[in-house]
This record gives sequence, structure tokens and C-alpha cells, in this order.
Amino acid sequence: MTNRIWMITGAGSGFGRALTEAAVAAGDLVVAAARRPGEIAPHPNVHPIALDVTDRPRVAGAVAEALLWHGRIDVLVNNAGRGLVGAAEETTDAELRDLMDLHFFGPAALTRAVLPHMRERGTGAIVQLSSMGGRMSFPGVGGYSATKFALEGWSEALHGEVAPFGIKVMIVEPGAFRTSFAGPSALLHSPRIAAYDEITGPLRTDLPATDGAQPGDPAKAAAAILRALDAPATPLRLALGNDAADNVLASYARSQAELLTWEKVSRGTDFD
Repeated sequence: MTNRIWMITGAGSGFGRALTEAAVAAGDLVVAAARRPGEIAPHPNVHPIALDVTDRPRVAGAVAEALLWHGRIDVLVNNAGRGLVGAAEETTDAELRDLMDLHFFGPAALTRAVLPHMRERGTGAIVQLSSMGGRMSFPGVGGYSATKFALEGWSEALHGEVAPFGIKVMIVEPGAFRTSFAGPSALLHSPRIAAYDEITGPLRTDLPATDGAQPGDPAKAAAAILRALDAPATPLRLALGNDAADNVLASYARSQAELLTWEKVSRGTDFD
């Protein structure tokens, strides 16, 4: 499609900003949603709006405004998010609930809000910004990965449900990209438990130290997302970055080896 109408959350920085710039460069119009829309650079093809995706009434209002202004939303990008470091025992209920609200319930509400209009038109695309941590996990990021696992499971089912209506669903799984993700304004740290210092301590120090030096280029990621959306067979999942590809492939290999090791046990549990 050309001259698409995009709605992108978290458009003020990181992948949201890169996708906004890529869409505008392609001749499209972007409804750029952010908690602080004043930070979005002015452009005739960018329509900034204020949106905190955890504010449910505002979610419905933002979608209604975009439809009133532009008549349609061709691509919804659920991008708003932040990081969280902490062992499972260190992570509080409040932290888990807040992050799930941001990474899962917010995107789910936005998706539900746009789907009736996409179904009516018989076209559209939902892009869910997940992470390589949405397909595998490691110590210290269990809470973050839990929210992305939830988004991916929900989106995989969604993919099968809306494909008959001509609507695409794509889950994007970046590795380490040069965004503000690891910066102090976006990365949260759970309270420390001394017993886990050797396990989560290095991550608490090392991850913020990567800020501004990550290998991934957000502009190239945005170009890859546009390319995948325009492909006749858009992938359900798109890993981005060498680290994401390596880690996801290694995770699959471990899972396959484990399943094969225990296959006889797995197959021996049906009634005779």
C-alpha cells in the first residue's frame, strides 16, 4: 500500500521515532502517539497526539480521534515500552502489574479498538513490538520477558483470527538496538536481594553501560519492518539483529534437543 495512515505508540523516541521517520519517508502519514507529544519533531505528515497506553479511556479516545481526522488506520504499531531488571524473587507484584499493563493490556486495548474498522475495510496491519526476550529468557529479565511472552501468545492467536479478514499481524523481536531502552529514563531496577547479587548484579551494571553503544541500528530496523509489511507473505515473527537471530536459534535448538530427549516420556502419557 501507498499513502498509508499509521498509528504508532511511543513515537517520541527509539523504534517509534525511527518507524515514524521511515513511514513519512515512504510518503505515509503518521498519527504519532506519545506521553509527551511536544517532543515529536514537527512535520506536515506527522500528527502528534498525547497517549499513555495504560489509560484505557484515552486509548479509545485516541483511536476515535485518529479515525475522525483521517478516516482510517492502516497500520497500528504497539511500540511503547520500557525495561525491567530483577530476579523473579526480587520483582514485586506492583512492578509486574505495571509492566503487564504497559506491554500487554495497553496493546490489547488498542488492537481491539482498531480491529472493527480494519475488519470493515478488509485490510490493515497490527505490528507488535516484542523482543528476543519474547521468545526466550534468561536470569534477571523474567518479569520483562513474561510481559512479552504474553503479548506474543495473544498475537499468535490473533494472527489466525484476523487473517481471513485481510488483516496482517507481525511480532517484531529486536535484540540490542541503539535506542533509549537501556537508559536511566526507560530501565527500571527491582529492589535487590543480596543472595542474587552474583546472578543479577552484573546485569544491573552491564545493561545500562551498553546505552548508546548497542550494535543495532533503529533506522535499519524500521526499514526491515516496512519491507516485511510490504511482502506478499509477511512473517508472523521478525527477529531483528544478529544477537536476536543467534539467541532465538540457540533457544530453538535447546528446546528441540530437550523435547527429543524426553519424547518417549511425552508420548507415553495417553490412555492405552
